[in-house]
Amino acid sequence: MQPLNTQHDLENRIHDFLATHDPGATSKLDFLRARFDAGLAWLHYPPGLGGLGLPRDQQPIAEKAFAAAGAPDNEPRRIGIGLGMAAPTILGFGSEEQKQRWLRPLWCGEEVWCQLFSEPGAGSDLAALATRAVRDGDDWIVSGQKVWTSMAHEARWAILVTRTDPDVPKHQGMTYFVLDMTAPGVEVRPLRQMTGEAEFNEVFLTDVRIPDSQRLGAVGEGWKVAQTTLMNERVAIGGGASPRESGMIGVLAQSWRDNEKLRDPSLHDRLLTLWVAAEAARLTAQRLSAQLAAGQPGPEGSAAKYAFATLNQQISGLELELLGEEALRYDEWTMRRPDTVDFVGRSPGYRYLRAKGNSIEGGTSEILLNIIAERVLGLPGEIRTDKDVAWKDLPR
Repeated sequence: MQPLNTQHDLENRIHDFLATHDPGATSKLDFLRARFDAGLAWLHYPPGLGGLGLPRDQQPIAEKAFAAAGAPDNEPRRIGIGLGMAAPTILGFGSEEQKQRWLRPLWCGEEVWCQLFSEPGAGSDLAALATRAVRDGDDWIVSGQKVWTSMAHEARWAILVTRTDPDVPKHQGMTYFVLDMTAPGVEVRPLRQMTGEAEFNEVFLTDVRIPDSQRLGAVGEGWKVAQTTLMNERVAIGGGASPRESGMIGVLAQSWRDNEKLRDPSLHDRLLTLWVAAEAARLTAQRLSAQLAAGQPGPEGSAAKYAFATLNQQISGLELELLGEEALRYDEWTMRRPDTVDFVGRSPGYRYLRAKGNSIEGGTSEILLNIIAERVLGLPGEIRTDKDVAWKDLPR
């Protein structure tokens, strides 16, 4: 495969691919598999793993060309956990065999992924997790409970962090695995939210056997591996380029324009303040995307995610004030299992209720503020008395 030196070279390669793979005459899965094999899936990945080793900022060129040709996409919102969290972790810590096995069906949408991190007693403090993995020959036997797991009811695979050594401090005794969600001993139950939906799940693991060949990273280095997942997760939630007035602020601004009789002059300044904050967050997210294109995501993703959560809650609250009595009507209290979260296409009441979860998922706002203070601003760290205490001796 000849290296690509210019944008023109990339465009020619895409043109040649489309000339031999007509989207209208090829099944969706066959087309996506061929695109992956041609290195035109995620361009910044290495050759042979769906990419061409190009800068990440070249990806929009490919997406635009394939969309213009009417090519099918891989339903990125449905497989977002796999694309945004599992894949970068597998690329960074997986063996060559693991990369070959998992990345292609992941990108093509053949296999959905979920993330088994949070626990009832270890949400904000992930390193306090108690799900236990005990070595048994070439396998590990895992038991425990995970909560707030999106897509667990559809997932084939899960990225899982466990406790493998309780006799060392909590950050040192963790190990990271890939779990087959169809394995015996895996039970998924819906968690109904105040929106009426069961978007999340709780997952119970009872003596589940995981082959050691499905471990990512070294034994005891689960915290290090998990940091790659978490940094990518926060960029996926709060980062990314988007057009002006996209998302929740666009909905609020349109409501203001469309409801002249409901306008309250006292709310005007608050609307403009939020509009400016949303625009600043959008431009900052574009800078973060550029940083991501140049290498690995850093702790700045925590700031993008924090801003996303805070703005969503403030914007949805102001929308209710603007709409008044109309916003109190809520017709969505039905048990559903949505595959994606769509704020824009829902009612004001749904947006207000669902936005409350933004400050919890992907790292609580309090934890993110600590990360920003310590790792971005360089402020003194919080006093932590449990850093040198064995996990088994910590109060729970």
